[in-house]
Amino acid sequence: MTAAPQQESAPDLAAWRNAAHALQAEIGKAVLGQKRAITLLTIAVFARGHVLLEGDVGTGKTTLLRAFARAIGGAFERVEGTIDLMPGDLIYHTYLAADGRPRVEPGPALRRGEELSIFFFNEINRARPQVHALLLRLMAERSLSAFDRDYHFPFLQVFADRNRVEREETFELPAAARDRFFMEIGVEAPADRETRRRLIFETRFHDADALVNSVQPNVVDYRALDEVARAIQQQVRASPVIEDYVVTLWQAIGDPLSFGIALADVDMERLIQGGGSPRGLSFLVRAARVRAWLEGRDILLPEDVRDVFFETMAHRIFLDPIYELRREALVAELCRRVFETVPSP
Repeated sequence: MTAAPQQESAPDLAAWRNAAHALQAEIGKAVLGQKRAITLLTIAVFARGHVLLEGDVGTGKTTLLRAFARAIGGAFERVEGTIDLMPGDLIYHTYLAADGRPRVEPGPALRRGEELSIFFFNEINRARPQVHALLLRLMAERSLSAFDRDYHFPFLQVFADRNRVEREETFELPAAARDRFFMEIGVEAPADRETRRRLIFETRFHDADALVNSVQPNVVDYRALDEVARAIQQQVRASPVIEDYVVTLWQAIGDPLSFGIALADVDMERLIQGGGSPRGLSFLVRAARVRAWLEGRDILLPEDVRDVFFETMAHRIFLDPIYELRREALVAELCRRVFETVPSP
């Protein structure tokens, strides 16, 4: 196992690349058939972005996020999304002590203080909009106000998941909250027949707790990740040609009709209500730079941008309400057509 390098002055990005690959390999031992999701989560970790996983029930979303939390290390807190969860439940916990007197103690968002590394929100779409609003500040500013003071979380990364099947007692995430997620990553059941056989018949995959505990803890130093992320962004260069390419992709997503893009049974004049934001495009480039770094390059290529485009941009493309029920298929087709239309340098 490659240990994460100790920080002295400037990060040794070659050594950190080895640590990133070791992180992927360690997760891959516990989570079978999710190579792309593991790669994308690794990119998000080294870009310091919050992640939302979405998929069917039982595809391993929670296990995958718990495994990453263990390998990253630091303090970990988990919240279960329920319809009766309120914002205060994240901040404080009240109870009657043995002496019969009421007590107030810090809740899951505060009890670990500045050492909080991973805040895992399970079934986030079951929580109320008021909870989403509190989470928005935690994600955007890495801080919360409570007990007449501000709390800061310098190492914080938010992981969340939701299943796409159930709609009862759920709340759609507001656009502002979705935009704060660096990536939305789909987790599908493996298509490979041999992988499916192993998941069904190998008993070690039936115990999620044992799988998570089999992951080596602290594969990377969570306290150094921010500095490493900054160094990656500074080292990986984008040529003027790539910069023009990204800007053109943004224009095509926001106004596909002007690029001659048409989708079947869609009024292209009203399809798009919002086609990304400057923040969204900056996240796209951040992810692409990390991908290039993982591939051993210090220059951005078109394939780096295309490979992370859907996961960083799809949830930032807002459609007219009449097309929302077809959202998944329409956005995927739109992205495909944009790549076909905009020439790759």
